[in-house]
Amino acid sequence: MAYIKFGTDGWRGVIAEEFSFANVQKVALATARYFARHKNAKNGVVIGYDARFLSKEFAHESARVIASAGVKVLLADKIAATQMVSLGVVKKKAAGGVVITASHNPAKYNGFKIKGDFGGPAHPEMIAEVEKELEPLELKAFDELVAAKAVQFVDLTRLYVADLQTKIEFDLIKATRIKILHDAMHGAGMGIPELLLPKMGSIRSDYNPSFGTTNPEPLPQNTEELSVEVRAGKYHMGFATDGDADRIGAVDEKGNFVDSHRIFAILLKYLVERKHLRGAVAKSLSVSEIVPKMCDEFNIRLHETPVGFKHLCRLMTERDIIIAGEESGGIAVKGHIPERDGIFIGFLLAEVMAVRRKKLSELVKELFDQFGEHHFGRIDRHLTPAQKEKVMKFFGGRPKKVGPFEIVKTDATDGVKLFTKNGWMLVRASGTEPLIRFYAEADSPKKVQQMLKAATSIG
Repeated sequence: MAYIKFGTDGWRGVIAEEFSFANVQKVALATARYFARHKNAKNGVVIGYDARFLSKEFAHESARVIASAGVKVLLADKIAATQMVSLGVVKKKAAGGVVITASHNPAKYNGFKIKGDFGGPAHPEMIAEVEKELEPLELKAFDELVAAKAVQFVDLTRLYVADLQTKIEFDLIKATRIKILHDAMHGAGMGIPELLLPKMGSIRSDYNPSFGTTNPEPLPQNTEELSVEVRAGKYHMGFATDGDADRIGAVDEKGNFVDSHRIFAILLKYLVERKHLRGAVAKSLSVSEIVPKMCDEFNIRLHETPVGFKHLCRLMTERDIIIAGEESGGIAVKGHIPERDGIFIGFLLAEVMAVRRKKLSELVKELFDQFGEHHFGRIDRHLTPAQKEKVMKFFGGRPKKVGPFEIVKTDATDGVKLFTKNGWMLVRASGTEPLIRFYAEADSPKKVQQMLKAATSIG
């Protein structure tokens, strides 16, 4: 039981160690007991799963447990992206949802995400209630539950595709002949974009539970193949989605990586200036300082949260938020669901290009011309407990200087964020893996690398 602990985005663990069938049964039962008290309990719980090793089996076992506990299950009939489950919860008016996925984490991990009835990550107090319910139950046979219709299969792909067709200007994208390449990274997004735009290209869109040679996280070092293929195929843009397809990274027509900070900023500008959306903006503290500058320019209120999309989701369900995003590629937009959606965001980015009649590289340059250059970098380090303690003790002591960089302000909202002249560094322990993440932003790529080098030299 000590292994079962929910982090920033669900419970995750190494398959066959802490993430075992026995532990999945315990968490699924706790989830069932929680949702059994929900006002929409009669409509059941939606369950989906990604393309990881044993994800389907873990999902079916979760369905068996939840249905055995007396809560109807709407089970995805095939691999489904996280946002497809969240949308299914909303469309089916379900009590909530479950996704078997470890998102962008390495292949040895799997996880159990819980979704609220609003179609986004469960709020922390909801998770706390689930954790209180970790007790055993006598289970029924899966086939018996299917026969009794306590477990019912549902096509979340068709539901999702139909929804996106009403929210993205696909006719305009087709008319402007924007050539798009999708990198599924062997994740749950494989094959989905092509259903929406049949002539687009795709790579790493086959089933491979080990994810080939890279982690399914859309970072520069993991999207080199996408960059090469975009240039070789003369695509106008490419986008990659992670293991459960809720995060995004992109490359422009030259093969240059366009991170989530720039995507966030491009979409914010479009939604305010062209779509004329009104409301506030929300970001995690690890997102670029270009966002506050834009909010000042547009006279829009900005909310900043600790890392973890659950905090942004809460704001989207409680306030009028135009766009919310985190550094790791998760972005949500008003009018969709309060959930990260890498496929939706990828197509919305293409819509911006079509409406603005600009290349992706031109949209990035336009941002820099208006708000100044903002470059970002991140290094993840696996450290021993002693090294980890030394690093966090140093930064927790609010140092006045890190390497050659003078610190002008410190924020300890989540980890330790140190502001320098025209930049910042952030050091925080991962909520899903045994490592420390080092982040940096500055007005030049060279300075970003210097800041990261200074930060990672501690310990």
